[in-house]
Amino acid sequence: MALWAQMTPKLQYLPTETLNELYPDTFPLDVRHYLAGWIEEQRWENFDVDNMEQEPQARRLLDQMVHLLQEVAQHNPNVVERVKLQHISRNLSVFQQQPMQLVRTVRDILRKESHLLAQVVCIKPFFSTNGTPQPAREDGKTDVDKLVLKVLEIQSCRQTLHQLQEDLNWEKQEMESIQGQNELDPQHSDQVTRQNRIQQLEYNYSVCAKKRMQLLQEAVCALELCQSCLILRIKSWRWEQYRATIGLHFDDNLGPLQTWCEQLLGVNSNLRQELMLVKRDHGGVEQFHTLQESLAHLLQTLIQNSLVVDKQPPQVIKTQSKFSTTVRYLLGEKMAPGKPVLLKAQIITEAQARQGVVPNENVGELINSTAILEHNTASKNTCATFRNMSIRKIKRADRKGSESVTEEKFALLFTTELTITGCESPYSIQVTISLPVVVIVHGSQEINAMATIIWDCAFSEPNRIPFIVPERVPWKQMCEALSSKFMSEVQTQQGLDRYNFHFLAQKTFDQPDISEDFSNMPVSWAQFNKEVLPGRNFTFWQWFEGVMDLTKKCLRDYWSEKLIFGFIGKQHLHVILQNKPNGTFLLRFSDSEIGGITIAYVGPSDNGGRKIQNIQPFTKKDLDSAGLGDRIRDINCITHVYPDLPKNEVFKKFFTGVLPQSTPPYMPEQMPGQGPLYTSPM
Repeated sequence: MALWAQMTPKLQYLPTETLNELYPDTFPLDVRHYLAGWIEEQRWENFDVDNMEQEPQARRLLDQMVHLLQEVAQHNPNVVERVKLQHISRNLSVFQQQPMQLVRTVRDILRKESHLLAQVVCIKPFFSTNGTPQPAREDGKTDVDKLVLKVLEIQSCRQTLHQLQEDLNWEKQEMESIQGQNELDPQHSDQVTRQNRIQQLEYNYSVCAKKRMQLLQEAVCALELCQSCLILRIKSWRWEQYRATIGLHFDDNLGPLQTWCEQLLGVNSNLRQELMLVKRDHGGVEQFHTLQESLAHLLQTLIQNSLVVDKQPPQVIKTQSKFSTTVRYLLGEKMAPGKPVLLKAQIITEAQARQGVVPNENVGELINSTAILEHNTASKNTCATFRNMSIRKIKRADRKGSESVTEEKFALLFTTELTITGCESPYSIQVTISLPVVVIVHGSQEINAMATIIWDCAFSEPNRIPFIVPERVPWKQMCEALSSKFMSEVQTQQGLDRYNFHFLAQKTFDQPDISEDFSNMPVSWAQFNKEVLPGRNFTFWQWFEGVMDLTKKCLRDYWSEKLIFGFIGKQHLHVILQNKPNGTFLLRFSDSEIGGITIAYVGPSDNGGRKIQNIQPFTKKDLDSAGLGDRIRDINCITHVYPDLPKNEVFKKFFTGVLPQSTPPYMPEQMPGQGPLYTSPM
């Protein structure tokens, strides 16, 4: 059962088409699961599937399998599973007439599983648990090289057969010329020798022909597995492209994948050619149609999956505004010359995206929605670029409850029809869709629309049904997404720390007095961007996005050099400043105003003690008129940035000169409560 134990965790990352090929209808995944131990104990490799004398042994295995499956069904407490297993056990009767076919099926499944596990690097999760990319995966070159060698071996086998056939024809012709000699004739011994030679040639021919078919079967099986890894890599590339939305690493180089696609197309073409030569030499052998269908299916799958959206459209699109997107075909160099290949785009709803086919209903009107696939000989790329696309109008679905238009997800669907060199019929590609987009009609909707995209990108699963995403996620996942997005948006290597995360959790869950770990507490989409924060008129995301925008435009260097404490609550503020001398200050983002930063500092109280005071937040408008460094320089009551660094040393590089006369007064010469100060006693 060791093989199945290793295989089980990998199943969720395999494409559906791979699973369907691995576990056919005649031998469903359920049988492999429930009878895993027994299956792996049997000696399937000891069978010669062409030896009919082993049929009784194969039939006994079939009977045992049916019996065991019926026992499993009988003891299964789940009624649905029980009925399903009983139905499967009855369907296994299809092997009664050809029990050796069962042996071949199970043996092939075990071989494919072993090969997949050998390629385990190809089927690891796209990202680790903390959302960072896994180490780079193999590019498949080794597998392709092995496939090419296998094809060369098949071709060599064919040439050997041809030579054997010629030798056999010659010997038979010579044999005919000396037949009829009696035993006393001196040429009789020559006749016997030739007869023995003919028998040996016929035997060698038979062995070589059998080896040829075996090599073809092995090559097709290896091609299936190699192509499955390729398609998984393409899906992984798309997934990493999407995760770049929240700032995760993404290598957009499609060159290795294009080479891989082209190589597998070449292998498929060579195998189809070799298979046709087998038919010419030996007629329609038993496995011919099965291998022919497998290669045809692999070819269609490869052609379908080689169309990728290289440059995604904006994920928030305003109607009546121009945008662009680029679609690349990885088999572009293999397209048949002649008629230009036209790519069409249309906008589809989330429900239509789930159907996987071109919808009949048009939900939006796209302008400039066609482009020609053009090949660039210098870069060897074949792309269709939609340069001036625009959504003229959009038809929205009926909304449920409090659902907003900025929560509705669409996508662009790209379709085309093309012919590959060496293939007789054109292929229709109808399943390539873009990442989810939100369509807005006014700029004021952009921040809420982006919240929908961020939530979808951060918390969706690979290979999901479009565009399903959890309604709630653990807070620790939210922390990873917020820090990654913050670093990406601000263009800094300095992320959020545990103190920042704790304050953000207190703010999100409205629990300012809680000091416990929030890591596993579930946070909902509603808390993220539907419900306003307590005592405020804005949502968490609207506030957080305002902080990112301010930091990106005015405070990047301060943040990158760790001069801004950032997200900190009043309680934590009191703890770290309560024993500090007057004039100690720190920079924190305002939690009462969108896009503001304030200075919290220790100052004298009216009774001779000390108190923490907070200067009225500075917004982008304020900092555009006078930078934060100049403002800190000119506030005399703050002298040392927390913990105890002289401000004139730390912020000197940010001083630009004399404060402009037109700048409104902001220095705290005024008494607390009169203007820009608000205080809290220590």
